[in-house]
Amino acid sequence: MTERALQGLGVSAGIRTGKAFVYDPVRLTDVEKKKTQDVDTEVERLREAKSACQAELQVLIEKAQRTLGEEKAVILKGQISFLQDPTFYPPMEKLIVGEQWTAESAIHQVVTQVVALFESMKNEYMRERAADVRDVGNRMFAQLCERKGTQLSDIGEPVILVADDLTPSDTVQLDKNLVLGFVTRIGGKTSHTAILANSLGIAAILGLGDGIDQIRHGDELLIDGSTGNCILNPSAPTKESYHALMQRDEEEKAELLAYVERDAVTKDGFRVELAANIGTVEESASLLSQGAEAVGLYRTEFLFMGQSQMPDEETQYKAYRQVAEAMKGRPVVIRTLDIGGDKELPYLDLPKEMNPFLGYRAIRLCLDRKELLITQLRAILRAGVHGDVKIMFPMISGMEEWRQAKEIYVQTREQLSQEGIPYADSVELGIMIEIPSAALLASRFAKEVDFFSIGTNDLVQYTVAVDRMNEKVAYLYDYFHPAVIRLIKTVIDASNAVGKWSGMCGSMAGDPIAAPLLLGLGLHEWSMAASSLSKVKKVITDLNRSDCVALVERILEMDTVAEVREALLAFKP
Repeated sequence: MTERALQGLGVSAGIRTGKAFVYDPVRLTDVEKKKTQDVDTEVERLREAKSACQAELQVLIEKAQRTLGEEKAVILKGQISFLQDPTFYPPMEKLIVGEQWTAESAIHQVVTQVVALFESMKNEYMRERAADVRDVGNRMFAQLCERKGTQLSDIGEPVILVADDLTPSDTVQLDKNLVLGFVTRIGGKTSHTAILANSLGIAAILGLGDGIDQIRHGDELLIDGSTGNCILNPSAPTKESYHALMQRDEEEKAELLAYVERDAVTKDGFRVELAANIGTVEESASLLSQGAEAVGLYRTEFLFMGQSQMPDEETQYKAYRQVAEAMKGRPVVIRTLDIGGDKELPYLDLPKEMNPFLGYRAIRLCLDRKELLITQLRAILRAGVHGDVKIMFPMISGMEEWRQAKEIYVQTREQLSQEGIPYADSVELGIMIEIPSAALLASRFAKEVDFFSIGTNDLVQYTVAVDRMNEKVAYLYDYFHPAVIRLIKTVIDASNAVGKWSGMCGSMAGDPIAAPLLLGLGLHEWSMAASSLSKVKKVITDLNRSDCVALVERILEMDTVAEVREALLAFKP
């Protein structure tokens, strides 16, 4: 059979080979619309399907809570909420009673309408919620059908799962011992499928498109979850080349194990703190065993997403406390709610904007809707009793915003004190540097804040005026841009001048190529994906900071990204 290369979106790393298992469950597209003469029977069938669907989802929720944690289980709880939504189930009964449709036809009609509504929304996150609606509809529909199609329970040997899409309730059923990886026709990096694939540690490629139609049940597949490469019926030379990559990856992992418990100290004694970025409580459980010295960025927005309403103070407190306790007294930097841009919360009813990344988001939203910030600060301060918690405000553009946020913090402390509620008495307050105006004012901010954390992902976007999601201009998006480097230097110099510390929580911190540059600039705390910790630590321990300082002096004289990157790649300690 001829080898064919297919391309999708790599969302969960890993190189895997195996036989294709084509997942073909019953879907609502199979429905033939029919009328009924027995309305009462059809209503009863619909009610029984709804009850069975709720029961199945409840079982899956309990499984997700055990294996993935509460925050992932919320995804499935959101699906149950659809069954209770007055715009979802009641219209189905009305179609049966008023139009004399069968239960199957009624489900199909309503689900089709609701899916169309979600898919018409401009925000990607909201569009991808259409998958949740389909999942609920398909689950109800399957209760009424004799044909069950291919089921996940049919998998009896290690396979690469192939599907049009994998719903959240599909994904939490996956057995990591049998499902080596999966590929889907549709899906994006913000989809629940991508989030859950990473949580489960299963190699995954989404968005393969019509190319997936070339894959047949039993075909051999080779997938690379980092690059998005999916090779159908790989040839012997291809398998050999990928086998070498897999072997090299395993050897590197074994070598890096020796660095887990080592301090990040250069040969000439300059020590930095290596921290991890997290988005969920569950991620904190294994950080210490992976060599993290702190949580440099806790993205709290994931606690708010996928829910039908704002998490209350107690819910937030429990989450923040759990992370603080998991880190056993090591620092935990908690970023206040950073919502807006490409991250929406339906229950906030945020206005539609022409340029959401430049609009009503992050600290701007929280200063306007102070109750959001106050509730979160109360929860964080209470959790601070159980560990070394720090608070960071995102997207600060000027002194006014910082001072308003700090005043709310002070008022919140006084409120807790008056209520007699225990809270952390000494909490460092910092700001995220991701807007050029804040970087240029760093020397002023340094006199008032306790620390800086440089968010390079947005800092690059705002400095060079590039939408990092736009493939047409993606070539301009590079954190080695001389202007970005100068802004980073300005921030670090400002904190050093007054004895404060600067961290970095953007992707640049986890890039081993950038390590000599960041060492030379004097960055104190580096926060990254936990999987990058040992790689970066290995590079740091092989360097002399004095050599890196000399390298930075040369780099600051360079004019182009290409020159900077070439100098870093050629740098030999």
